[in-house]
Amino acid sequence: MKLFITGISTDVGKTIASSIIVEALQADYWKPIQAGDLDNSDIHKIKSYISNDKTFIHENSYKLNTPASPHYAAQLDGITIDLKLIIEPKTDNHLVIEGAGGVFVPLNDTDCIIDLIQPDYKVIVVSRHYLGSINHTLLTIEVLKSRRLNVAGIIFSGNENQATESIILNKTGLKCIGKIVEEPYFDQNVIKEYADLFRENLLSL
Repeated sequence: MKLFITGISTDVGKTIASSIIVEALQADYWKPIQAGDLDNSDIHKIKSYISNDKTFIHENSYKLNTPASPHYAAQLDGITIDLKLIIEPKTDNHLVIEGAGGVFVPLNDTDCIIDLIQPDYKVIVVSRHYLGSINHTLLTIEVLKSRRLNVAGIIFSGNENQATESIILNKTGLKCIGKIVEEPYFDQNVIKEYADLFRENLLSL
């Protein structure tokens, strides 16, 4: 199973969600494009959060120096992101692929994050509760469906908001895989607790 983790915006909790999913499935992890924070990248975070010994963490296809939109970070580095050079790693394990920002984050003059999503991927959308998140979530899911991509479910991030969650689930008909509340901190134990809660829903995708 190949799971692509995208968000409705930046800083919505994709890496925490990816850590939970990786731990739940003891899956491999791949983030094709890392922009900025190269000394404390999402790969570093995943390594610190998971505790199983089966996961293999694959190298980024692009490591960009500036924490910015990938198209601009690449420009500052004097390169252009080429989708043909973003080659999915081969593995016999489950693979969790983490995007960058939302689906229309640009990679170059023509391609966006959504263009990385392959037909055999199952997409999990991470939605964080904030004013406007209903609109952002519904727009994200609508465009994924318009591309005939397989949207497998939603993970809600942030303290529970029943009114928001129910309208999103009703309008999309999607499954809620799980909810990640505002924790004082995240470490291996907390990630493992969430992994145990999410595992059954993930395995049923």
